[in-house]
Amino acid sequence: MYLAWVLLSAGLALAPSSIASAQASRNDDELAEARRLNQEAAAFYSAGQIPKAIALVQRALAIQEKALGPEHPDVAASLDALAGLYRAQGQYRDAERLYRRALAIREKTLGRGNPALALSLNNLAGLYRAQGKYAEAEPLYRRAVAIEEESRGPEALVVAPSLDNLAGLYRAQGKYAQAAPLYRRALAIEEKWRGPEEPEVAASLNNLAGLYHAQGRYADAEPLYRRALAIGEKTLGPEHPSIAANLNNLALLYAAQSKSAESEALQRRALEIQEKALGPEHPDVATSLNNLAELERAQAKYAQAEPRYQRALAIREKALGLEHPAVAGSLTGLAELYQARGQYAQAEPRYRRALAILEKALGPEHPDVATVLDSLAGLYEAQGKYLQAEPRYRRALAILEKALGPEHPDVAPVLENFAGFLRKTNRAVVAQGMEARARIIRAKRAELAPAK
Repeated sequence: MYLAWVLLSAGLALAPSSIASAQASRNDDELAEARRLNQEAAAFYSAGQIPKAIALVQRALAIQEKALGPEHPDVAASLDALAGLYRAQGQYRDAERLYRRALAIREKTLGRGNPALALSLNNLAGLYRAQGKYAEAEPLYRRAVAIEEESRGPEALVVAPSLDNLAGLYRAQGKYAQAAPLYRRALAIEEKWRGPEEPEVAASLNNLAGLYHAQGRYADAEPLYRRALAIGEKTLGPEHPSIAANLNNLALLYAAQSKSAESEALQRRALEIQEKALGPEHPDVATSLNNLAELERAQAKYAQAEPRYQRALAIREKALGLEHPAVAGSLTGLAELYQARGQYAQAEPRYRRALAILEKALGPEHPDVATVLDSLAGLYEAQGKYLQAEPRYRRALAILEKALGPEHPDVAPVLENFAGFLRKTNRAVVAQGMEARARIIRAKRAELAPAK
């Protein structure tokens, strides 16, 4: 999240600042207006008002194309910014088209080895990663790293974000052994050039802590999360919106260890910071609401969780649109709550809507689609609708195995759920095979976590 913000902000800021060199000779007033529009768009983006930001960047882009021509590097910067806004809205096809055009402009005008290409490569790769297109993302991330290493040196500061991106891709795929050295190298570079107490160092600490969290290495993750939080509080102040993200990370770590009281206190503080700094209808507020609702649902505090889910859903629908993947997240949370309460008629349409949103936005083979399919299968199983449950279990498992590999940690719970279903339907032998696979996957993950 931090890096996505940095890249989008860079796109919004780069276009107006580099325009200055052209202003002396052509269309000074129009280019100054483009600069103003981009700066105003950045403010709207920070406030979570993405549609307003899009409209302004579109106007700035039209001015630049007219004044500078359609293949000027400054046009590429605005294309990157507009694509980032489309991505934030879940409009991935529009974002891809613009990212590709920006990359083509930079390759043509600056050369294929120019360091400026790394931004376009990282942006396009990040879009593919969000869609679960890991095979398409990896060569782009690798190329970005190679360009920066060759042009600036392997220890240059600009290399660190690209290393973090590539590591994040490997982490998403469960390739933890490949992710860890990249995260550590990025952190070392940041500390070398910036010192130990800068916000960018905190971001790298959060990334490495997140990897340890995913591996179940909670004792290793906690001091990194805490150090990142301390850096943020010292450099940005205790009520900066970035502090809320750090608090949420630590809170989720505690929740994973069933430390509900510690987790809840941090999540409430994060929510309070965001509401005060960003306003009650910002998308980041919805994220904290959703996290707190998840914790309350896990404790069977359904009466408290339900209105939080509903408020998060309303915020996301208003700020991001009815078909954004984040909307699916709130719908799924509500559906799981209703399922836990036995309100199956209320759960099913929410699962189905979430599934339709994700299939449309991310494609039918994205891991997030599999997660909802697994939940929907469980709903049908709970109602004895076995003919509807089984194909959804099978499809969920097939998606995850194809997208993430058969030994990814996310495959284990689906194997276990499917196995439980098979036992109910008198197929114990097949169920045993799935349970054995799940045990192997979990055992491999446990090997990565030192004994506590």
